[in-house]
Amino acid sequence: MPRRHLHVTGAAEAPLRAALRELRARLQVSQAFSHEVHEEADRAARSPALPSYDATDVPFFTVDPPGSVDLDQAMHLSLRNGAGYRVQYAIADVAAFVAPGGALDAEAHRRVTTLYFPDGKIPLHPPALSEGAASLLPGQSCPALLWRIDLDTDGAAVAVDVRRALIRSRARLDYAGVQRQIDDGTAEASVALLRDIGLLREKQELARGGISLSVPEQEIVEHDHAYDLEYRAPLPAEAWNAQISLLTGMSAARLMTTAGTGILRTLPSAPDGAVARLRHCATALRIDWPHHVSYADLVRSLDPHKPAHAAFLQECTTLLRGAGYTVFENGVLPTPSVHAAVADVYTHCTAPLRRLVDRYAGELCVAASAGVDPPEWVRSAFATLPDEMTRGARLAGTVERECLDIVEAALLKDHIGEVFDACVVDVHEHDATIGKVHLEDPAVIARIEGGTAPLPLGERLPVRLVRADPGREKAVFTPA
Repeated sequence: MPRRHLHVTGAAEAPLRAALRELRARLQVSQAFSHEVHEEADRAARSPALPSYDATDVPFFTVDPPGSVDLDQAMHLSLRNGAGYRVQYAIADVAAFVAPGGALDAEAHRRVTTLYFPDGKIPLHPPALSEGAASLLPGQSCPALLWRIDLDTDGAAVAVDVRRALIRSRARLDYAGVQRQIDDGTAEASVALLRDIGLLREKQELARGGISLSVPEQEIVEHDHAYDLEYRAPLPAEAWNAQISLLTGMSAARLMTTAGTGILRTLPSAPDGAVARLRHCATALRIDWPHHVSYADLVRSLDPHKPAHAAFLQECTTLLRGAGYTVFENGVLPTPSVHAAVADVYTHCTAPLRRLVDRYAGELCVAASAGVDPPEWVRSAFATLPDEMTRGARLAGTVERECLDIVEAALLKDHIGEVFDACVVDVHEHDATIGKVHLEDPAVIARIEGGTAPLPLGERLPVRLVRADPGREKAVFTPA
């Protein structure tokens, strides 16, 4: 599911480093691993548990942001004898390197997830694995969980299989390059099918009532030796790639629910009040939302290249609050068992280098596909894994919010006293003089307080910046 991504590049990074360093210290998160963990990772990198099935003849490719080296997924797409498509999706087999109960395993349970800061990341696993032996880098043979998902001509899944395999990626591609190749007709057949399958899967999503948010990234850009926050709209290739991951997560959930044992990513339906709040936001951002148009249809009509639409899509992520991980056994499914945004059963299983739960979901699916019981080390984690994932997600959310506050304060600190055009996107439940405003320029969402009258939710309002000190004071506005 989408998050608010933030990138700091070039000279813009320098004045923020101290505040980001202080944030890491305050949150007590460190990139460093203990000597024991490094030693175990190095040993595992040299001698992983290798599978007997060899799929190195399949010309897999990866699609990730430029420069990425922690590559969880590789794919090969093909036509299926004129009767649909075959998706072969290889997921890094982290369990081939991480022994249950060892130092690596304990550290992964402590970290839970990779944490992303604007100037770098704190990985879940040591680089010897996450950026080396376990990563599906081109040219090296890697143990993987190989999904084979057959689709009919409409893009619906008709057969699913997952097994351990040795794979070898042939090419490391990035989104812009894939988009360019597909658009100009130079993409190889397997790459070109990403668009065909992605579009079919988007139609399947529409039919079942699912919603994928094309949430823009926020980037710091330089303008005449000054810096600004702007939105970067995702490319269509990113959405097509996400559909392959969603397909796999849904297939994994189906395998587990059929087997009667597993862990699901669940999300209850959004309360009516949350959707009503979004209607106010749409009004403030001058987005036409007729009452006969559903939330899903509105989202699909938005253009993330337009600043107002990008801002609204950011606000739409509030409907994803409440997502969690739920384990089940003996065929008794949880309530709810579906993910409201996916509109189907769903699980996280495609990013085990960066997310702890995916290693466990992968093991459950391999067992279910083979018709055998899952390993005991997987089932024994059921009692604690959901709470661990909740803790990790909470920390990741804190990092995301605090980093954004630091960046926004750094960009605004020289503009205290200035007046900006904004719209009120949230009002405090118990004090209507406190809320959030969304600035059109720069792309900032910040706290507003200090007024005497209730804030007009969903209306435009001139606001004055009164505080901004990166790492110490968040950007705060007051009605002008």
